[in-house]
Amino acid sequence: MSQKKKDNTLITPSWRLEEVISRRLEVHLRVVEAVVEMLDQGATIPFIARYRKERTRDLEVSKLREIQDQMEELRAVVQKMISIYNAICKVNKMSEGLGHTIRDCQTMVELEDVYAPYKPGSKGTLAARARALGVEPLANAILKGSGSSLQYVKPNVKGVSTREEVETSVVHILCDIIHKDKEVLSLVRDICVNKAISLECKQAPKPKDVAKLNAKQRNAQQTASKYENYFEFKNSLHHIKAHQVLAINRGEELKILTVKVVIPDNLRERFRVLCRRKFIHGRTDSSAQYLIMKAIDDCWSRLVVSQISRYVRSSLTKDAVKSSIEVFTSNLKHLLLTAPVKGHVILGIDPGFKNGCKCAVISPIGKIIHTEVLYLHSSHREADRLLDVIKTHRCELLAIGNGTACRETETLVANLIQKYKLKVKYCIVDECGASIYSCSDEAKKEMPNLDPSLRGGVSIARRLQDPMAELVKINPKNIGVGQYQHDLPEKQLQTALDSVVEECVSFVGVDLNTCSEPLLRRIAGLNVKKAQNIIQWRESRGSFMNREQLKFVKGIGDKTYEQCIGFLQVRLRKDVLVIDDSDDDDVCIIDEPGSSGKRKLSSKPAAKVKKRRRSSQFDPNPLDATWIHPESYELTEKLMKRIGVIPDCLGQNTFIEKVKDFSKTTDNKTLASDYQCGEQTIDLIIKALQRSINFDLREHEYDKPLFKQNVCDFNSLKTGAKLTGKISNVTHFGAFVDIGVGTNGLIHTSNMRGHRVALGNKVEVEVMSVESERKRIGLRLLKII
Repeated sequence: MSQKKKDNTLITPSWRLEEVISRRLEVHLRVVEAVVEMLDQGATIPFIARYRKERTRDLEVSKLREIQDQMEELRAVVQKMISIYNAICKVNKMSEGLGHTIRDCQTMVELEDVYAPYKPGSKGTLAARARALGVEPLANAILKGSGSSLQYVKPNVKGVSTREEVETSVVHILCDIIHKDKEVLSLVRDICVNKAISLECKQAPKPKDVAKLNAKQRNAQQTASKYENYFEFKNSLHHIKAHQVLAINRGEELKILTVKVVIPDNLRERFRVLCRRKFIHGRTDSSAQYLIMKAIDDCWSRLVVSQISRYVRSSLTKDAVKSSIEVFTSNLKHLLLTAPVKGHVILGIDPGFKNGCKCAVISPIGKIIHTEVLYLHSSHREADRLLDVIKTHRCELLAIGNGTACRETETLVANLIQKYKLKVKYCIVDECGASIYSCSDEAKKEMPNLDPSLRGGVSIARRLQDPMAELVKINPKNIGVGQYQHDLPEKQLQTALDSVVEECVSFVGVDLNTCSEPLLRRIAGLNVKKAQNIIQWRESRGSFMNREQLKFVKGIGDKTYEQCIGFLQVRLRKDVLVIDDSDDDDVCIIDEPGSSGKRKLSSKPAAKVKKRRRSSQFDPNPLDATWIHPESYELTEKLMKRIGVIPDCLGQNTFIEKVKDFSKTTDNKTLASDYQCGEQTIDLIIKALQRSINFDLREHEYDKPLFKQNVCDFNSLKTGAKLTGKISNVTHFGAFVDIGVGTNGLIHTSNMRGHRVALGNKVEVEVMSVESERKRIGLRLLKII
């Protein structure tokens, strides 16, 4: 144990983590230092983003997440650095220069390049074998200007049996010295990111022995035409797109494409010029110059080119993965934050042919009212039955899943609406993941008496009513809003998606007394076990009266409370009894820290009841219904007193108007100075005081679902037609739009007209092309509605 600890102190990086992150992300060093410190102390990204703006200088969540990713990546590099250093020391191959090279490495690729010759099972480098032959003194002499190879010739020793063999061994040593030189390494790193380097790929020759291919590769050979765009492909590193990189990587893996990194000759010449200047001087004789130049060219062709190629491919893949995950997380974020449709009875329809359409009616609060399977596409009577369901339960909105039979079901529903002049609208809802959820343990627990097929209809209806509350029940990977999802590192993707879900749920906030366990466990600072403990506490003791009571839940310590409490609201309803202890004879429920449950004090006349002062934990606090953190309550109360409002009127129109009037005449900078706090904290408090109690940022800042009453047909599409639709997916090459014809159209990036769209945006588009056979629709963006 002590030996291991000693080994881990042998090497430290020559760079400082915070400085590297600051330089890479172009974020002020002090901000990076503050964020790293808070993360190390257990702070979550949502908490830092909302409640520590002074320390982060208002950094966006995405930037905070980048800092966290870089921090974790660089710490992994340090651990790898220690491991490699110890491994090389173990085989007695460590030198001072090699140690410096290892300490300078800032990426896994650089470390792997350094370590490659020393890995167990390696035959050793050509330079190592040459050194073992004893010709290193000659190499050093040549670098000084001259040296004779004849004295090193040993006729019976392989590798030095002739003058030519001796010189070859010397060249290998010189090549190694050149390659490890700091100035040379610096130039190579510069070349790696040179804009002139390009990626070239061609169709791979058809394999002679198909039996040697794995099943995946054999199947891919039959659909090789999918990669025809890359059969004659060449593009600069700085112009190649993320989706192209991932497609090329996949094609190469499937033996369909061959890939080459093309390095221009002028970069090779730059390398030669530097090495000549560095290793050849006035005292170098002609024979030494010859060997050094031979070593320089060998170093370039044998070591540097492969090093650059590895770096370029690794860097391109890393950037493509990062970019694709960003697209995935952005799409997921907009999907989760789609505005809810509150206060309506909704009929959810999971379409199908053979197995029928699974229908479910839910109440305005999501309660299941009715479920039924209707075979709408095999019997006209079933359409009448659907009409009965709509009328009987007074359905106002219909949610139709976008899976099999969606188009036919939509047409049938639209015809019903038109024929009977129904005052209902319908919406197409993405049903990705609904079938997986309907068979999950969570669905069984939530709807134990319902057939799995009918659970899908319930889920679709609830996705329209409150998208976030329903989608958090599903693994975000199964929601289907990404590109090349299966080519991305699973752990990295899952972590990023989970982080976005946590951000969305936290920033929207949840009611501590009504939220579900799947929502609660996604709040910053909480997890499955803590969420279960909160639900259990709530079920056994009744509603939380205030935020402070959360401290009495098992597993909620000071740090957890600090991180989660700002995202948990307590909105007491009229049906929640507030106990009045002004009368000493009243019955009082007392809940004490550490107690196992409620203790009821008897009020029987014969018994003597000891008078107890009711704990302050029962006192409701109006501020608990806001996103103001309890750490700022004292400041908030001072501000309210200065404004002239009282907490009990929080959320009322007169209260809100007074706060708005006050903020017009008094700026945040003045208030921050008066109360010795940050402007960002003042801004957060003032904005929170201007919100209604039931404020939901999704209803004010994000897109609402697109409702329809009639249907458009694919065959009726004409070039030049102007339509409205909704962005259903965003990729690196464009955005797909649901224009209501059963097939999504594509707005290519070249037809975006400089606009940036997000998943869920309502847009007006013009039809540019219609390919009936391939079911492709080309669109041009006119405007974002």
